[in-house]
Formats: sequence, structure tokens, C-alpha cells
Amino acid sequence: MRRREFIAGLGGAVAWPVVARAQQRQRMRRIGVLNAFAADDQEGQRRVAAFLQALQPLGWTIGRNVEVEQRWGSGDPAGLRKNAEELVALAPDVILTIGAAGVASLLQATRSVPIVFVLVADPGGGGFVDNLAHPGGNATGFMAVEYGFSGKWLELLKELAPSVTRAAVIRDPTTSAGLGMFRAIQSVAPLLGVDVTPVNVGDPGAERALAQFAGAGKGGLIVTESPLAYTHRDLLVSLAAQHKLPAVYYAPPFVQSGGLASYGVEIIDQYRRAAGYVDRILKGEKPADLPVQAPIKYELEINLKTARALGLDVPLTLIARADEVIE
Repeated sequence: MRRREFIAGLGGAVAWPVVARAQQRQRMRRIGVLNAFAADDQEGQRRVAAFLQALQPLGWTIGRNVEVEQRWGSGDPAGLRKNAEELVALAPDVILTIGAAGVASLLQATRSVPIVFVLVADPGGGGFVDNLAHPGGNATGFMAVEYGFSGKWLELLKELAPSVTRAAVIRDPTTSAGLGMFRAIQSVAPLLGVDVTPVNVGDPGAERALAQFAGAGKGGLIVTESPLAYTHRDLLVSLAAQHKLPAVYYAPPFVQSGGLASYGVEIIDQYRRAAGYVDRILKGEKPADLPVQAPIKYELEINLKTARALGLDVPLTLIARADEVIE
């Protein structure tokens, strides 16, 4: 072999792994997103947009090195399970989901595809992780609130409407979070002089039960977190107005739809933080080694227009604490 051919052959042999590594770095990755919202839900779109925007500074550009497959829902458990199975079948590198129902559906479909969740109230109690510090399986993410936080909704209701002595609590009894949040509210109720009554979201008789509850007077309403409650938020806000029930909700979209007040985790912050975990997983880390993180930001919203319609004088101290006040 002539010297020039030998050197050329050697150069090709040295360059090939470099080229291969460059190609590997640029290979298209796939992220799945399992939503609990309908595809035309503006709030759901806003949350996903915040997540995708937070990926960009981390080096992920849709169409260049990452593609995103989304499945939208409507709060229906069977539909959520079907969407989870469809996403898993696409063999994504990681899936983002929201809430306990989303995680449960995905874990029924896979124990290998990495899952990052947001807004899950009790990932340990729900069996999604071994423990918060060391999740141990294929799921990790960001907690909504600890169950004990749920008592703050009842405290807020009493601040807004001191005359309330009875509270209906909208919950999803099919999830550990729904049951746990109700128990937490129930545990603080005697200290606040309030009797609490559960109303199961999605039950055929729920509207009638709420009407009967309101008829007894001095009542208020608390809506706890669940995909079903979110899906029916306009109906729940309408029923609270119809029966003149002061109501506290777990998320701002209820207040923006005319509800009285909400207090809970700053939702967009969780989606942005989730992008960091997705990035770390795409770069080789395992969900089992990424600790579940607690909320760090909360938001209080008050609708003064609704308060006036209910004849309530919102304390100035409460208005001063609010992150947003709707006039």
C-alpha cells in the first residue's frame, strides 16, 4: 500500500467515530405529553407552551433535535388510559403528564419509559414512587401540595365568608389524592367551627346533592384538585353562583371563569421546572435518581366582582396578600 493511501485510510478511520458521535448527539429525541385537558383548552395550551419554551434554553428545539407527541383528554378516565397507551406505543424517550390520574394511567402502560409528572398531590401514597428522595422506578416529578395544605382552603373560605358553618367539598373519590385532601379538610373543620360534606365530582346526583346542601343555609364550597373538576370548572362556578355559595378553588382558571377565590401551587412554575427534569433524562439521568420536588411558589387569586355579587366584604389584608385581584 502506498503511503498516501495508508494515511488517507487512517484519517478516515480516526474521523469516523467523531462523525458518528456528532450524528448521535443530533439524533431526534421524542417527548410525549399526556394532557388531562381538551385540545382546545386555552389554559392547557398555555401550560404546554410554557414547558416547551423552557426546553429551548436547555438546547432542545422542536424539529431540529426533538419532536413532541401530545395526547389531549377531557377528564374521562378511559380516554386517559387509551391516550397513555398510544403514547407509550410510540416509544418516546420521556413522557410529561399532569396529576395522579395521568401518572396512574402511564404506569399501567409502562414500567420502563421515563415519566415526569407535575401537580401530583401524594406520589408516595399513590404508589407512584418508592419515596420522595429516591423515587426508585420510572417516574418522578413535582408535587402539587401535601394533603395538610388542603386545610388552608377551608381557612380561606372562613376569611372570605365568616358566617359559613357548613362546607361542601367537591372531590374525586376514585383517587388517593381526592380522599386524602378531604380527610385533611375534615381534620381542621372542627377547629374552624365548620361541618364538611363530601360531594363526589362526576356523580349523576352531584348537582342535586349540591342544591340540597345549599338549601340549608350558611354554606360554602371547596373544590379540590382533580381532572374531572377542572373539566367541569365552568359548571362548578355556575352552580356556586346559582346557589349563592362562597367558593374556594384549587387553581386560578376557576376564578378567571367567575369563581370567588383560589389558592394553590403556581402551576406554570411546575411546568418550567419539569422541563429541567426532562432535559436531564434526555441527557442520560434516570427518574429513579431524581428526587420528587415540593412546590416552591403559591398563588392567591380573588374575584372582587364575585364577592360583591355574594354580598361579601373581602378583608383588605386578604386583598393585599393576593397575587391577582379581578375587579
